[in-house]
Amino acid sequence: MKTIRVAAFGDPEVMRLEEVPDPVPAAGQVVVRIHAAGVNPVDTYIRAGWYPHSPTLPYTPGLDAAGVVEATGDEVSRIRVGDRVYLSGSLTGTYAEMALCTQAQVHHLPDRLSFQQGAGVSVPCATAYRALFDRAGARAGDVILVHGGSGGVGTAAIQLARGAGLTVMATAGTEEGRQLLARQGAHYVLDHKDLEHFNQVMALTQNRGVDVILEMLANVNLDNDLKILARGGRVVVIGSRGRIEIDPRATMARDVGILGLSLMNASPEDMVRIHAAVGAALANGTLCPVVGRELPLAKAPRAHHQIMESPAQGKIVLIP
Repeated sequence: MKTIRVAAFGDPEVMRLEEVPDPVPAAGQVVVRIHAAGVNPVDTYIRAGWYPHSPTLPYTPGLDAAGVVEATGDEVSRIRVGDRVYLSGSLTGTYAEMALCTQAQVHHLPDRLSFQQGAGVSVPCATAYRALFDRAGARAGDVILVHGGSGGVGTAAIQLARGAGLTVMATAGTEEGRQLLARQGAHYVLDHKDLEHFNQVMALTQNRGVDVILEMLANVNLDNDLKILARGGRVVVIGSRGRIEIDPRATMARDVGILGLSLMNASPEDMVRIHAAVGAALANGTLCPVVGRELPLAKAPRAHHQIMESPAQGKIVLIP
């Protein structure tokens, strides 16, 4: 089968298309023929060697994908050959024509969703769910700001927040992105390139501030985020590309908290619970992943450039 391989950490061009033997499942394992693989910012951090959980070289990138079950090993009972599925990780990487997975990493994909949408489920939706409900403890009636909402995590967070009864503010840096946020159900849409948007948040909340901020670019926004939180508010750091100086007194004034998040820190038990909730939201229509761009598998380097350099408009997926 064809797969993307990384032999050394570095820029996107270290990813090369290679031919490797097809995977064969052992007991408890599943082989999935990939129809679409999702590209996430975390994939770029891992490839560059910046991530604390670095794989052993050489490796195949990718955590998200969707496709059809090709083969199963002994002791696999929940999944059958021919099932449409999405993956929450794999044993061999998802930027490939096939992936070897444990049974726990394979989840049924509702018929109403395309494989491309299925490739946008696992990391974005699980991250959004964990940020909202596990880390921030968001509840119905809370006011939330999705700071950088037009990517895969942001659109999933908007959908989940609306479904849970929250008032949703969201930002994007382009008019196209802001239109996307409105279509996903954000009550208020702001331009995060406009420095006045922090003041606009306060005005929209009658100077109370927001209960929760999901922050996609903490190295730019965190210091100002602390000033627009309500008493007891929480900011969840989902993405950051560098350092930032903050004033700690801003946390003291209203008892606010800064919470980090890495999906890699979720326990196996957490992931079972999270994907039960995500699966239910997919089935009832609360979640509907947004696909922004599709590229052939061989263009994985271009996909990594685009996800870091271009404004996000939903999920980037690779097609084997």
